[in-house]
Amino acid sequence: MQRVYIRYFDVDLNPKTQNPYPKSPIRFEDSTLNFEIVPVVYIKNKVMLDKKVDLLDLAQKTNHFIQQINTKNNISIEEIQIDCDWTLRSKDNYLRFIQIFKKISSKQLSATIRLHQIKYFKKTKIPAVDRGVLMYYNMGKIAPDSLNSIYDRNIAKRYLASLKNYPLPINIALPIYSWGIHIRDRKIIGLRNKIDVNNLKNNSSFVLTNKNWFLVKKATFQNGIYYKEKDQLKIETISESDLFEMGNDLKKHTNQNPKEIIFYDLDEFNLKNYDAAIFKKVIDCF
Repeated sequence: MQRVYIRYFDVDLNPKTQNPYPKSPIRFEDSTLNFEIVPVVYIKNKVMLDKKVDLLDLAQKTNHFIQQINTKNNISIEEIQIDCDWTLRSKDNYLRFIQIFKKISSKQLSATIRLHQIKYFKKTKIPAVDRGVLMYYNMGKIAPDSLNSIYDRNIAKRYLASLKNYPLPINIALPIYSWGIHIRDRKIIGLRNKIDVNNLKNNSSFVLTNKNWFLVKKATFQNGIYYKEKDQLKIETISESDLFEMGNDLKKHTNQNPKEIIFYDLDEFNLKNYDAAIFKKVIDCF
């Protein structure tokens, strides 16, 4: 049975009450009987930065909402994953929440881990989970320059050597998504997901000026977004060679044997950009 990690909902602060609430909960349209489902809950760091947050109440409500979704869709689970980019200021709340939630849920618990949390784990600490998931993407700053913010090997190399010292068992999550950075007057005005490069090339309003850069020749609407004349779109993607490079670099720098290699984000738009064979090649690196 195939295992799929599915975002169930986000936890954000209500703008009016400043209390945590579930945002954008999932709605299942198809049967999940052929899949092993792992619910993923993304908790915004500002929730954990709130000194007044009731961690027990938050853990109980988070677990209850997961159970509600599972019951409604006849889903049985063994594991839950918590995704939070905690910081030094929020770590005490976050680590305590993890302890409480694991006890309440009585499930296997995994947590996403960023590269800086691997290298500086003595400061950032280690959540009391069964396994971490190293998010090997979103490495650089989203900026109007030539670098790829999703994956930059030079940035990754600053952290890779630390993998051998990390005491928590980890799986690896690799990126298979892309986005467009919408730039106006050298300022970023938004991220545009699901950008079809071929559509841009066939659209007379856009001109390819460099490898991954498009210039807006005349003002237009594209997928509900207004593009002003002289706006730019910087397309950031992950190639098959990037994935293979990631796999080899990670294997060289870890003593662990990951139980899973997770590809994010598995949807029809992203999958069509890759030959199916690349996934096995990357997994075989380990």
